[in-house]
Amino acid sequence: MRRSFVERNTLETKVKVKINLDGSGKADIDTGIGFLDHMLTLLSFHSKFDLIVKCSGDLQVDDHHTIEDLGICLGQALKDAIGEKVGIRRYSTVYIPMDESLAYTSLDISNRPYLVFNVNFQSERIGNMSTQMFKEFFRAFVNESRTTLHINLLYGENDHHKIEAVFKSFARALKEGCEVVSGDISSSKGVL
Repeated sequence: MRRSFVERNTLETKVKVKINLDGSGKADIDTGIGFLDHMLTLLSFHSKFDLIVKCSGDLQVDDHHTIEDLGICLGQALKDAIGEKVGIRRYSTVYIPMDESLAYTSLDISNRPYLVFNVNFQSERIGNMSTQMFKEFFRAFVNESRTTLHINLLYGENDHHKIEAVFKSFARALKEGCEVVSGDISSSKGVL
């Protein structure tokens, strides 16, 4: 079973993440940040991962701690659920349009954390979320999941459409990268 439960409690946040990589895309998300809930619901739906996220944080300060700690927990949960990576496809590149915006995500579930995030926003916030925190979310995710992740927005105008294309391409790339396609490790070294 490719499932995991991660809990993180600090003086700033309390985060619980439960993931099932072989699910059907069911989501139960409550982060206290409405726009982030929307993006994580899209992540669950388009990856077909079942995802439960419960988070409370010091939002009276700002959204930084909550979003970063959530990225940490989601990354840990993915790493734990994948386990030894036996049989996974490992690589994936997915392009997704959202109206006038086009984003693509390339990833390598490789045990080598690295993030490239080429996305620019016109606004400081989308809904109740700071746009600069999207990169921090993905950075925390990459560091804990130990994934190489390249996210690029080729073009777009509407900030909501831009980040929605990003999350959908990320979700589809994760789905493909985590897919079990053989009984072997996808590495000439024999280990990931």
